[in-house]
Amino acid sequence: MLLSILKVLGILLEVVLLFNLLIVVHELGHFLAARWRGLKVEKFAIWFGKPLWSKTIGGVEYRLGSIPAGGFVAIPQLAPMEAIEGKTDEKGEVLPAARPLDKIIVAIAGPAASLGLAFLFACIVWIIGRPVSQAETTNVIGYVVEGGPAAKAGLKGGDRILAVNGHPVTRITGMGRMGDSVAWNIAVTAAPVIPVRFERNGKEQIVEVEPVAEERHGWSRKPLRQIQVIPAMTPMVARVFPNSPAAEAGLQRGDLVLEANGTKLLSQPALAEILSATKGAPVNLVIRRGTSEFPVTITPRVPVGEKQPRIGIQWDERGIITLIHPDPFTQIKSSLLTMWETISAVTDRHSDVSVQQLSGPVGIMRIYYLLFQSPMGWQLAFWFSVVLNVNLAVMNLLPFPVLDGGHILLALIEWLCGHPIHQKTLEVVQTTFAMLLIGTMLYISFFDVSDLVAGRKSALSPAGKAVETMTFTPAPGAAPAKP
Repeated sequence: MLLSILKVLGILLEVVLLFNLLIVVHELGHFLAARWRGLKVEKFAIWFGKPLWSKTIGGVEYRLGSIPAGGFVAIPQLAPMEAIEGKTDEKGEVLPAARPLDKIIVAIAGPAASLGLAFLFACIVWIIGRPVSQAETTNVIGYVVEGGPAAKAGLKGGDRILAVNGHPVTRITGMGRMGDSVAWNIAVTAAPVIPVRFERNGKEQIVEVEPVAEERHGWSRKPLRQIQVIPAMTPMVARVFPNSPAAEAGLQRGDLVLEANGTKLLSQPALAEILSATKGAPVNLVIRRGTSEFPVTITPRVPVGEKQPRIGIQWDERGIITLIHPDPFTQIKSSLLTMWETISAVTDRHSDVSVQQLSGPVGIMRIYYLLFQSPMGWQLAFWFSVVLNVNLAVMNLLPFPVLDGGHILLALIEWLCGHPIHQKTLEVVQTTFAMLLIGTMLYISFFDVSDLVAGRKSALSPAGKAVETMTFTPAPGAAPAKP
């Protein structure tokens, strides 16, 4: 129990440190540019909220806040930011107006720093590799949900989807990344019926599918429409329970289950259907371990406290993992295209993708937490940090006051007009957009918290407990087999 708590605390510490590194580097870009251009810097704050620590050095107040999510640099000559940063203590000081060029340089320095950090992380990913699951790279259907849209349209396991609504696809799952996934093209298409081109036995066919969205529960995010298919993925053993039929047959972690009763397996649900249909009768499996393949016969048994016969395996949901080494420029380009497509989808009134599908600080830290739980957590976290830093740079360059792009826009207007924007007007504009930004972040964070609550309930569900506590009584006279 103590080890589990320490592990969770360790992961949380990693999440907080990495997430805040991204924010601090962004704000450090503004800070260094402001000092270089001679602008007044009042505060450099890591985290928000009531200061836990504060020290003034060289006229700059450095502080550590009590809310571990973000930070800011207070530069009064750039624009009034009291709505977010709080009132300044130096009300009496009259500062000279900053030149528009200086404002633009300081504003753009933050996104530039984020892109620089993204490039650094991308170099690391290039060297250590990015883990990619089998499901992320295939457009072959592994399983079709019974009674779902794809099943009604006649799609089957083994079909290779080639295009959705005329857009070529190379994978089934995933969002963005140049619109090459089935899921993404379904989400951004408003038509009630969508043509899907696929290949079966070497022949191309087209069917019309009517996507559906799962039922919305409580205050959760609005589900995106789906055609309810699972990508092809060879079932991989993650854990073998003691005294189970699988353990007695000699199965081990990392084994791949290629066939069951003569049927080639393209997904774990397909294997579950075969096992369920046998009703406890022996099942003939073909196992791959390393480079060798061998047959195994397993007779399912009912675990203690259950009614359904099982073979005693917990499956690896990721399937086969490979390492790819994309160069930094490819990673940055892919992230930029993904961000552009996301913004386009959110602003398209015909798309299912809306603001509530985005993630705020809570959601981002939750993603980091889930990534760090993986055996290749740091490799995944470095890759995600590339995407996140690019997103941070692009989002901040949007031409809305409060954001860096807004500062650039206001500086350009000042430059064209030949005089500073009236202070009162600037305060009203900045405060209005600050309130809108805060409201949007609270709205997104509400759904982030809902995801946390839903995930917690799922972890505590009876089904979840059954997987963790599945126990078997040894078969009479059974001894572990040695394939």
